[in-house]
Amino acid sequence: MKPDKRWTLNPANEETVNRLQEGLKISPAICRVLALRGVYDYESAKLFFRPELAHLHDPFLMRGMKKAVQRISDAIEWHERILVYGDYDVDGTTAVSLMYSFLKKNYNGDLAYYIPHRYREGYGISKQGVDFAHANGYTLMITLDCGIKAVEVIAYAQSMSIDVIVCDHHLPDEHVPPAFAILNPKQKDCTYPYKELSGCGIGFKLASALNIHWKQPMENVYQYLDLVATSIAADIVPIDGENRILAYYGIRRINESPCLAISTLKELAGVTRPLSITDLVFVIGPRVNAAGRMDDARKAVEFFIETDPEKIPTLAAALHSDNDDRKEVDKSTTEEALAMIEGDLVMLQRKSTVLYQPHWHKGVVGIVASRLIDHYYRPTILLTSANGKATGSARSVSGFNIYEAIHECRDLLENYGGHFYAAGMTMSEDNVAAFITKFEQIVSATITAEQQVPEIEIDAEIPLSFVKPAFYNLIKQFEPFGPANMKPVFVTRGLHDHQGKSTVVKEQHLRIVATQEHGQITEGIGFGLGDKYDIVRNGPFDMVYNIEENEYNGNTKLQVKVIDVRRTTPNLTPNPSR
Repeated sequence: MKPDKRWTLNPANEETVNRLQEGLKISPAICRVLALRGVYDYESAKLFFRPELAHLHDPFLMRGMKKAVQRISDAIEWHERILVYGDYDVDGTTAVSLMYSFLKKNYNGDLAYYIPHRYREGYGISKQGVDFAHANGYTLMITLDCGIKAVEVIAYAQSMSIDVIVCDHHLPDEHVPPAFAILNPKQKDCTYPYKELSGCGIGFKLASALNIHWKQPMENVYQYLDLVATSIAADIVPIDGENRILAYYGIRRINESPCLAISTLKELAGVTRPLSITDLVFVIGPRVNAAGRMDDARKAVEFFIETDPEKIPTLAAALHSDNDDRKEVDKSTTEEALAMIEGDLVMLQRKSTVLYQPHWHKGVVGIVASRLIDHYYRPTILLTSANGKATGSARSVSGFNIYEAIHECRDLLENYGGHFYAAGMTMSEDNVAAFITKFEQIVSATITAEQQVPEIEIDAEIPLSFVKPAFYNLIKQFEPFGPANMKPVFVTRGLHDHQGKSTVVKEQHLRIVATQEHGQITEGIGFGLGDKYDIVRNGPFDMVYNIEENEYNGNTKLQVKVIDVRRTTPNLTPNPSR
């Protein structure tokens, strides 16, 4: 049986819950979920449930915006050559596609885009990219989803009389680049009210400001909200505040009047239902990302900006093929990595996982690191060989700062970067063994017992009788779901298997037919929970779950998606961090 997970009940402010219930006249459980998402009264609930594009912030509140808009307007007036430069992931390629398409509609001059090659150039603005701009006479570069740390490379560009406008959402260092203008809500002295825009979101704000400056209809910018929503989903930024508005209307556009690229990918993936944020993460995003992981991310931009219906299927097929290749490499690498751990008794006892195989594909090591955490819940790094160096990706567990742990090993590294839960690094191949030893020492000394056990955060305890269409329809209005607004998690206690109908499906999944005090009967599925069948059969048991709709053969009914079950206990642990 899999080890038990920690169940923690997120405590809501009871005064807020009562105030919401009085104002909204809805279930206290729904009010509790709202309170946990920062909704505190009737008016904020109205903004939450009914987002309005009119509530987007004025783009000129962002530091550097006026200067950036004037420089771009001057470049267009003076017929300068403009290069739109972006990262090779979904956020970067959607951002470049948005900015390039928007400028192309407003500028008949020389405009081009540049995406660095993941393996030949690496992340961010490359010297090779600047050399390309200089050799081809581009005097203005607009960077999307990168540039805030490129101090030396942007200084190099400036030395060649190339002005750079940086649009980035990553956290700046103490010293920022000598760019002509920097658009980043996280930079010092920027009073822009919302700090968590995606890289494409920053590009959207720049396009909005240009549109206002040129006194054009806002639909000129709103038509790209499908790209913005795709970037928000794929880059896993919080879906609250301004991002919630952008995602809400982006999803609406995707399902009502999507761009040719997204509608083609949806069709190619065989999806017939309306798309959700989850679909953008798991259906659209991987196919866009695969271009940069397996080949050249320029294909993704070429795909997004194409308007010819006859050309788009060929471009979509290329992305789809790259994604199929990625899945095969992902699968084989995961299997090999798991076998390495399972065959090593010393490795099984460690607090961290660091694996190195020179032949692994650099484009999938981050994905595989995440998969290994599903099996062995501990900080994980996968390394491969590229250009004669060991290079790789790190992923962490809840509450553990993997960037700081890597920072403590900096004497063994040539380059590294990242944030709390994900990072990358490069080192000499000769240092791999020493790095594995030191990283394990750092993790062992700093990781807590709680951080070594997966946690399930619960929004509210409800009776099984709440699992009805009226309650579910309220939950649906919380969409779009994502970080800062995850799908509500409920717990119900004291359940029993109904007439022995619960069973194990395909030897690994738990099909539950549950009842509470001989009342409502509810069905659910727990993927990968087949080893907990005895807990259900021998009840009473507690169950943590989401409520969802199940569509089969044209019929739709409510069911629960089971996250975990355990023998009934009298209390739930409160979460002190909330």
